[in-house]
Order: sequence, then structure tokens, then C-alpha cells
Amino acid sequence: MTSAYIPPEVWTWEQEKDSGGRFASINRPVAGPTHVKALPVGAHRFQLYSLATPNGNKAAIMFEELLAAGHSAAEYDAWLIQIGDGDQFSSGFVEVNPNSKIPALMDHGTTPPTRVFESGAILLYLAEQFGAFLPQDAPARTECLSWLFWQMASAPFLGGGFGHFYSYAPEKLEYPINRYAMEAKRQLDVLDRHLAGSAYLAGDAYTIADIATWPWYGQLVLGRLYDAATFLDVESYENVLRWAREIDARPAVRRGCMVNRTSGDPAGQLHERHDASDFELRTEDKRDGGKA
Repeated sequence: MTSAYIPPEVWTWEQEKDSGGRFASINRPVAGPTHVKALPVGAHRFQLYSLATPNGNKAAIMFEELLAAGHSAAEYDAWLIQIGDGDQFSSGFVEVNPNSKIPALMDHGTTPPTRVFESGAILLYLAEQFGAFLPQDAPARTECLSWLFWQMASAPFLGGGFGHFYSYAPEKLEYPINRYAMEAKRQLDVLDRHLAGSAYLAGDAYTIADIATWPWYGQLVLGRLYDAATFLDVESYENVLRWAREIDARPAVRRGCMVNRTSGDPAGQLHERHDASDFELRTEDKRDGGKA
């Protein structure tokens, strides 16, 4: 056990600056821009500013699912926001999302253009714009929104809690890892019990509730988050695994996960997306003569 931490009477940033951790260089206790830089704007109505984190995956998957379902007006430009470099603190990004978190969306089909921030809000906005992936009858719609907001409320315990202390913190600390592992497993059990009697989160139909939840909990049980599959015994959540694998097999989900990705197999990285052909022509393995 390490010596007990005694909090100061008044916390100051200087006490945290040198504590390390993977994201220490971009964490700060104030909001607002750090530099002046406008965001790029492409040819399409929808402009997505994002990175292929679980939250970023949600928005890109939604766009790709809409296009796959025949909603051609959902064409979009996806611009890379390098959060490790602090792109989210530019003046242009803060104008779209004052909270400086990805993803952020601008809809240039309205006058004036409409900004949408928070991944759940983006999914709901697009679902309502296109009448897709959101049930129309009141009971099913309510069930879908309940699970959507469950994900939004629960995932910070998985990511900022378990993920941070298990994978990103400068040292392994028993108490927070145990605390958040217990919560992560409780959440997986919530999903597993529910999915024992339901094909998808809101019933028989695939909805924005699944699109929101899969990048976190689906990727977790598929062994793609935090290298924690064995530690959390994800194989024991058989119903979550069944659901995760079914969604993982969807072509639109595969494409959405490539958008704004900057790690892993270069063939799976599409730093920017401006046209459907980009998945074939502009992945990182095909750029610079295949040397990217």
C-alpha cells in the first residue's frame, strides 16, 4: 500500500501537472480555445470532426449505416482531430463544441448551420433527420432512448474509470482498478441479462442504442479495448458476445471504424473521409505509393 494521500485545502493545477498518465499533456482544468485555427469545410452538408475513439466511432458508424440504408443525403466529410496534439482546443473546434471533446458535427443544410456535440446527441439528431434507426412507436422509442442514455451515463465509468486506471495511469493502483473493474463487470452483466431475451438493446430492431453501445462494450468483449479481455473474463458474457459479433459483421460498422483511425493496420486507417470511394483508394496503405 502506498502512503495515504492527504488532499490540500484548495486544489491547484500545479499539483496535477507532473503526475503523468497518457493524456496528462492535454488535460487542464479550464475550458476555451488555446489557439486560433478555423476548421476545414468540405463539399457535403454534414461535416464531422472526430477521431476513431469509441465515441468517435459512433458518429461515423451512424453515417455509414444511413448511407447503406439508402439515405444518400447523409453523405459527409470526416476531418481528423488529433486530440493528442490538442486540435480540440482550436478556436474553430470550440465554436462547434465548447466542451472540446470529439465527435462534433456541423449541419450546413440549415440556416444558420446547426452545431451538434456529444455523441449521443449526434446519433439522435441524425436519426430524427432521416427517420432511421429510431423506433417510431412510443414504447419502442422510449426503450431505445433509455438504453442510449444508459450508455452515455455508464461509459465514463468504463473509459475514464476502468480504462484510465487499468491502462493509462502512470502506475497500477489496486483500489481504483478493483473499484472500476467491479463496475465494468456489473455493467456487462446488465447487458448480458438484457440481451438474453432481446436480439438488440431496444428489441428486435438495430437502433442508435446499439450504435452507441457497441463501440464501448462490444469492442471490449471482442478484446479491442484496454487489453483487458482476460482480466474482465469477457467470455463469460455470452449474450453480449453474440450481440457484439453480429454488429461487428455489419459492413457499415467495419467502414465506420476505419474513419479517422490513426492506429493499427494501415489498410484499416482512413484519416479523412470525403467519398465512399475513399475506403478503396485513400487508406493509409495506399497513400504515398503504399509507404504510408
